[in-house]
Amino acid sequence: MSLRPSPRPTAHPLRYSYGTNGLTDLRLDDALSLLADLGYDGVGLTLDHMHLDPLAPDLAARTQKLARRLDELGLGVTIETGARYVLDPRRKHGPSLLDPDPAQRARRADLLVRAVQIATDLGAHAVHCFSGILPKDPAGEAGTEGQEVTAEDAAWKRLAETLTPVLDAATAAGIPLAVEPEPGHLLATLDDFHRLRTDLGSPDALGLTLDIGHCQCLEPLSPADCVRAAAPWLRHVQIEDMRRGVHEHLPFGDGEIDFPPVLEALAAVGYQGLVSVELPRHSHAGPQLAQQSLPFLHHAAAVSTPPDADRPPNPGEGPTDSDGRTP
Repeated sequence: MSLRPSPRPTAHPLRYSYGTNGLTDLRLDDALSLLADLGYDGVGLTLDHMHLDPLAPDLAARTQKLARRLDELGLGVTIETGARYVLDPRRKHGPSLLDPDPAQRARRADLLVRAVQIATDLGAHAVHCFSGILPKDPAGEAGTEGQEVTAEDAAWKRLAETLTPVLDAATAAGIPLAVEPEPGHLLATLDDFHRLRTDLGSPDALGLTLDIGHCQCLEPLSPADCVRAAAPWLRHVQIEDMRRGVHEHLPFGDGEIDFPPVLEALAAVGYQGLVSVELPRHSHAGPQLAQQSLPFLHHAAAVSTPPDADRPPNPGEGPTDSDGRTP
């Protein structure tokens, strides 16, 4: 199968990348070479043991070497922090920013601070993260007047407090921390993002990762309308196909999303970051899907229709529940 770059529509400004969590069977340099050969503009780099291990003792040297390689290949980069077992070999995505144990929450915060430093060294345009799920047996906490607050309110308080030093690091580095609404997590929707933003006092360093599939899965707005509603805070975009109410990342064409309006909306709001293909359960076919995905996106962008100039952005509405699985 040829690895010729797909033709790029000259009038469309979007830049595309592919997530390394969908290329875990490849060595990192092989994955980067593949993406460059295929014509991608960048890479969504998940910090994990098989690629760039954020806990490795030689991390600084490996990061410096990687920076040179990315420059040689002309690839931009976003730092992703959704590795399943990078901190705990027994708990998927554990410990999270919501862990009842402060020391465990601090481990996740330290990983994110490391990610900010790696992003600085690589010239990344954002650092991605998510909240984590509400603990199964969360403890309530005392309120300001001694009354017990709900477990969910306590979790929101932990989330804001644990993210504060990470946001301080991101502010100092000038790199946005892009929080992703994740189905099944405490912060699952655009409305949830705005709750966190309000709780933190709307810091400039706090941005949003918008996963287009998640919009299809559970947001009340269409994916294109989600883009317009999220535009002021949009710092990173993940993209894949998905079906309504089912949190399963699918190759393009296997779900229900109408992609031309989504890409047109991203272009219309002036999004400048990478649009990163997110297929974390498809590494077994990663090279083939990477080859197929870029022509699909270029074609969808080429046939996208101009947005209605008189149509105002739609504000987010209330969150909806989802029983979908976390990737």
